[in-house]
Amino acid sequence: MSGNIERIVATDCGSTTTKAILIERNSEGQYRLVARGEAPTTVEKPFEDVTVGVLNAMTELEEITGEVMPEGYEVGRRSLIKDGRVWRLLKNGQSDMTRSTPFEGADLYVSTSSAGGGLQMMVAGVVKSMSAESAERAALGAGAILMDTLAVDDGRKDFEKVERLRQLRPDIILMSGGTDGGTVSHLADMAEVIRRADPKPRFGDMKLPVIFAGNVEARGAVKEVLGGGVSLKEVDNLRPSLENENLDPARDEIHELFLEHVMQQAPGYNKLLEWASEEVMATPNAVGKLMKNYADQEGINILGVDIGGATTDVFSVFGGTYNRTVSANLGMSYSICNVLKESGTDNIGRWLPFEMDPFEMRNRLRNKMIRPTTIPQTYEDLLIEQAVSREALRLAFYHHKSLARSLKGTQQQRDVGQIFEQAGGGETLIKMMDLDMIIGSGGVLSHAPKRAQSALMMMDAYEPEGITMLTVDSIFMMPHLGVLSEHFFDAARQVFEYDCIVKCGHCIAPVGQAKPGEVAITVSGDGVSESVKVGEIKVIPAGRGEFRELTVTPSRGLDIGAGKGKAVTQKFEGGTVGIIIDARGRPLNLSPDVKERVGKNREWLEAMGLPLP
Repeated sequence: MSGNIERIVATDCGSTTTKAILIERNSEGQYRLVARGEAPTTVEKPFEDVTVGVLNAMTELEEITGEVMPEGYEVGRRSLIKDGRVWRLLKNGQSDMTRSTPFEGADLYVSTSSAGGGLQMMVAGVVKSMSAESAERAALGAGAILMDTLAVDDGRKDFEKVERLRQLRPDIILMSGGTDGGTVSHLADMAEVIRRADPKPRFGDMKLPVIFAGNVEARGAVKEVLGGGVSLKEVDNLRPSLENENLDPARDEIHELFLEHVMQQAPGYNKLLEWASEEVMATPNAVGKLMKNYADQEGINILGVDIGGATTDVFSVFGGTYNRTVSANLGMSYSICNVLKESGTDNIGRWLPFEMDPFEMRNRLRNKMIRPTTIPQTYEDLLIEQAVSREALRLAFYHHKSLARSLKGTQQQRDVGQIFEQAGGGETLIKMMDLDMIIGSGGVLSHAPKRAQSALMMMDAYEPEGITMLTVDSIFMMPHLGVLSEHFFDAARQVFEYDCIVKCGHCIAPVGQAKPGEVAITVSGDGVSESVKVGEIKVIPAGRGEFRELTVTPSRGLDIGAGKGKAVTQKFEGGTVGIIIDARGRPLNLSPDVKERVGKNREWLEAMGLPLP
């Protein structure tokens, strides 16, 4: 059917805003974004019907596109709504309505939703650092917010675990533990804790879903202990052996239960499901799908972030392995004081190009928390908010690296040459030198006044190593493209590359430390001849789609991917910022002296072409 698809409509029904996009195939056969509309989500009174917000967002699309109709067609002739519903093809590929002009209706309609509230889960395992950690990865990868992790060895008494379950009321509980043929008694004990707590789900009067993804030989004992008070689902073991991790069956079951128990609680969801060409996908799950599909198709390693007002999601695909984490207490409005608490005023203040009293900083951030919809009114306010974002991104990334790990408890064969190099089992999968692309999304990154500000925030928070492409999601349409990629990947990829991500440019960052003032890196070729000293940032002008064949040579003790002191010759791509040389060293060490640090921050702003406060 993909060959007949000329017009695609996609919506994302968020908790506060419903966003709609219109994609059309142009005369050259390429799919491009035509328009974007949005409207408040309508799950609360007086409407209590999510489809009202969908139709309102569609109406805005009609109004926008009516003004840019091709010559020969009247204004407003493009129509996406008919008989009070989205006008689209039926699921069997046959049109459900007759078109009188080629600008009526959509050939495909897909949607994501988080309007019923996020999926809130608890996981329970035997060993906190092994089976429970695998359960965390399964839950987070399926789009859940992780409320707590229970384990036999977590140091809490049984009655404390019971109280915790009753207090949090998760939507789903995921149980794991024991390799196949391993422990049974510990799993029975954990099931007893759940039975005693008798937790009730947040919505409806249905039984709480419990997914058992542990030792297959313990299924009978767990089922007997849990009794009929919960809805038990059994899937394949997350850790069938110490050396293997099998997350997909549990993730698929979580997704099914989420659709059934949480998303259907949104008023009007069943109507939305009837309109859509395929099933409605959870918003974070759709973003993850897009990241994974794009990384697999392009054969690259990706790190993505979506920083919101209350939570920060981090996605990564390294070597084909997909991981996602949610830092549910780190955000830029509702959770901004959590960032303040976790990082402290000193860590936030170190990114400012001016001195600031810690007391005043705390008050400004508290004002933001109690007025979360306000935006910065002065350049100074903007710089403070961007300083906070660096810490939120850094802390969320640290959390992500702690979970995106190889399996603990496994034995690895090492030769003599690896004795002093290879880390122990359970090392993080995030290898920054192997990273090809960073994608930044969320208000503070997507809506920064200048793309150079977004690039600098990502450089400071993530400290990319070697050669990395920095990009920003222009208008946050990754959820729409994520659900579309499941059904029509070519269209999703074309819009993603051309309209969604904005390339800031390649960042070249040598790893290691050298003496301040020494030349860290030299760049030559294609009319460029630059020497960048330690501690400096320099931008080589190069626009979007502009490539430069350059030879980059680090000093003897520094490495950009080929080895210490070894040059790299390749094509580097520019963007809205250019080709960025970051010679500040890795890890990035800021001076403890306030005046010196402020001076350096001002110097780096100027180097990125940004104004000084």
